Amino acid sequence: MSIAEVSTHIARLPLHTPFVTALRTATHVESVVVTVTDDQGVTGIGEAPQVWRVTGESLDGARACVDGPLRDVLLGTDPDDLNTLLDRVETAVVGNRGAKAAVDIALHDLAARRLGVSVTRLLGGTATGATTDVTLSAGGTDALVSAALDRVGEGFTVLKIKVGADPAGDTERIKAVRAAVGDDIALRLDANQGWNPKQAVAIIGRFEDAGLGIEFVEQPTPAHDLDALAYVTERTLTPIMADESAHTMRDAVEIIRRRAADMINVKLAKCGGLRPARALFTLARAHDMGYIVGSMMESHIGVAAAASLVAACGTTAVSDLDAAWWLTAPPLTYDKGRIVLPSGPGLGVTA
Repeated sequence: MSIAEVSTHIARLPLHTPFVTALRTATHVESVVVTVTDDQGVTGIGEAPQVWRVTGESLDGARACVDGPLRDVLLGTDPDDLNTLLDRVETAVVGNRGAKAAVDIALHDLAARRLGVSVTRLLGGTATGATTDVTLSAGGTDALVSAALDRVGEGFTVLKIKVGADPAGDTERIKAVRAAVGDDIALRLDANQGWNPKQAVAIIGRFEDAGLGIEFVEQPTPAHDLDALAYVTERTLTPIMADESAHTMRDAVEIIRRRAADMINVKLAKCGGLRPARALFTLARAHDMGYIVGSMMESHIGVAAAASLVAACGTTAVSDLDAAWWLTAPPLTYDKGRIVLPSGPGLGVTA
């Protein structure tokens, strides 16, 4: 039994609606899809999405990493020796966490398929899906309210609203959404680094004064400036989540040391895959820090892996697994605010 081939191809999938944040506007998912095949023809798949403003990794770079050093350390090895393979992947190159995540996911998928079980079962869980929020793109008040009402009508009970592109108008837009959806719908905000520290404290303070019941605010300030993030966390009652600031274990340790955030958003393409994500869970729990699993703008492959992780391990709040919902033809099922995992072995999806 051995790994016979590691191959890559580029996937470019259209979104049904442009995805707008304070950082960018996306109309397509662009990813490197990795396939790992054993000598019996069983395959596992993973993906590395291209998200320039978060990971900084390109499609060409991720593909070169997988086709070169990562492929070299995997060929001829035992696909069932998962931890050893993941050690090899981790030490083969510095950085390149998106590429490593794609291979990590593919190896988990392959191992689960060889055993005839789901990735969730491989990770020690039995759930068949996970509750998710759904994101409302940054936009004007009328568009936000309309989108919010549509999503609530579809059964979503947690709405993630993109803010930060227009700080002066953020408060009124959130007030309008809260008035439209009522108090039973959870609202969480993601500024994608769009505010400076004083802006963030002032704006979040207005949300608090207005009694808008914001669950948490994600990455209000620039990713590189943990002092700014800590400034906001110390001066607001609303929980603050680190996303772009929290990639690796080292990042999370520093956030905890500085008390820079109350929560972290764990994303596979940021941290390097399922195994590093589970380590981040353990670290967060040890320090009473909240955590969710998030999705980049990525395909059904990455989302299925993230949802499998949530189904197996759980999180302290509803996770952010809606990326595949944005695809024009989503291969995953979203049912009343819940992502339903396919019933087949592995991730249950195909490339």
